[in-house]
Amino acid sequence: MTEQAANRTGVGASWLPLLVVVLTQIQASFSINALTVSMTPITRELDTPPTSVGTAITAGTFAMAAFILLGAKVGSRFGTRIVFQIAVGVHAGAMALVALSVSPAMLFVAQAMSGAVIALVAPALTVFIATNYHGTAQAKAIGFLAAAIPLAGVLALLIAGLFAETIGWRWSFWLMVALGILNLLLSFGVKPVAPQRDLAIDWTGAIIAAIAIIMLSFGFSGLNAWGLWSATESAPFSVFGVSPAPLLLIGGVLFGQLFFVWIGARQRAHTSRIFDLRVLATRTELAVTACMSTMLFVGTGANFLIPLYMQVVQGFTGIQTSFSVIPYTLSIFLSSTFVAYLYRFLPPRVLGAVGFVVVAGALTLLAFTIRGEWGQALVVTGLVLLGIGQGSIVALVFNTLLSAAPKQLAGDVGAWRGLVHNTSGAAGIAVASALAVGLLSGTLLTQAHDHPEISPELISEVNFNDVDFMTNAQLEAALADAGRPEAEVQAAIDINEDARLLSLKISLLALAGLAVLAIIPATRMPGRISGELPERLEPDDPDDVDEDVPLNPAAATDGAKA
Repeated sequence: MTEQAANRTGVGASWLPLLVVVLTQIQASFSINALTVSMTPITRELDTPPTSVGTAITAGTFAMAAFILLGAKVGSRFGTRIVFQIAVGVHAGAMALVALSVSPAMLFVAQAMSGAVIALVAPALTVFIATNYHGTAQAKAIGFLAAAIPLAGVLALLIAGLFAETIGWRWSFWLMVALGILNLLLSFGVKPVAPQRDLAIDWTGAIIAAIAIIMLSFGFSGLNAWGLWSATESAPFSVFGVSPAPLLLIGGVLFGQLFFVWIGARQRAHTSRIFDLRVLATRTELAVTACMSTMLFVGTGANFLIPLYMQVVQGFTGIQTSFSVIPYTLSIFLSSTFVAYLYRFLPPRVLGAVGFVVVAGALTLLAFTIRGEWGQALVVTGLVLLGIGQGSIVALVFNTLLSAAPKQLAGDVGAWRGLVHNTSGAAGIAVASALAVGLLSGTLLTQAHDHPEISPELISEVNFNDVDFMTNAQLEAALADAGRPEAEVQAAIDINEDARLLSLKISLLALAGLAVLAIIPATRMPGRISGELPERLEPDDPDDVDEDVPLNPAAATDGAKA
């Protein structure tokens, strides 16, 4: 067998780069999940509210999203492997700072540092796959990369949950320090990627991108707490009574458009740019991006609603919730890993369309079967089907996008994947939260007026624009402290139960509807996945590119290229 044929089939490919890729993705993802699982002991030991831990998690996520495009270019400029090694080492140091944290400020700084260096790591993982694996082996490697994220989630639930209850939450992060050192040592066995010494970094584009991403991230994250339009008391500021959340979203969209105009102009002038638009050169690649962002939006929204259902409706503790979602996360892991075996039988457009049908069906099944008790076969089946569809689509779209790009743009593809992952995820959680809480408020207000047991005094006292999901015990305690009669308390509990379930059901159905709409761009994905990445870049001169394909993705219209 020739070397070229071996590359196409994956025979003889070294396992070491893939091991580094998977272990590093686990290192990056585990650290976020471990903070979430360990929130209670951290807040108790550091004497800080849970919101401060949430702020630290958000700091890491936003730092990663803001600098990931820059991270891809830094890796290309100075050499992917050496930049990766520095970043992995710094991330291990950040995990040591988390383990040694004695204050919320120290935790915040450590997580911000962690997110910033992950912006260097994420594009490098894609480059390692693109340069070491080809054809079938590349598709399988991408599946393992996608599967490493839910695998890290499962490990965090088991290991961090166990450590938090036994030897202490800090040991989870010392474990990440050890894993970082291991990844650093293993990376010396990975083939180095030659640096592009003549590459100039577009700092203006990087700043514009960072501003757009930060504004969008804070805007989406503040939708629920700060107000969808009118500013709440929790808002840090307001403009003539308007919440900062929509203002930040509008500003983020404007800076995003400015970003595409800027890099489009630099691309036409043949000058350096922070992101190469040839990653999105055709409507096919735009369709793949649309599928990726929709699935991540729907998936993270469901990831928010499902634990909310378990903890508020079921009354599960955090660790009970963690173990209950293991079938869901395992199904994501398995489908991400094994979807590559279907590429030889079915084209991406078919797999993508079927995947969204499965996701929509699973969410619909969940919406119509969730009730007041957990463990129903149909609910578990819905979660498993959701995981299968979600994991398959995430791995499929990433592999499709990477296989269409030249090897030299692998870092840009990895950066784009990380950027879409973070912004779509933030939007999914924020919108699902705002929708569920908004439905809860409206349902509670309507049903309160329809029940004679609920006094007008209680209705006037409750701010229905600021309600949140509460367990029966929490509501009963709040009403008891207010000295409400038993009949009114029981009526309020009954109304709350009905409103919670109805809002969750409608929210899940809304996500299912969005998954159905995603079938349209899915049918515009390629008819097949290329077996080999192009060795050379296509010319970026506008005169050499199909005139029907705009450089600015925002200007693209409907259509597809197989």
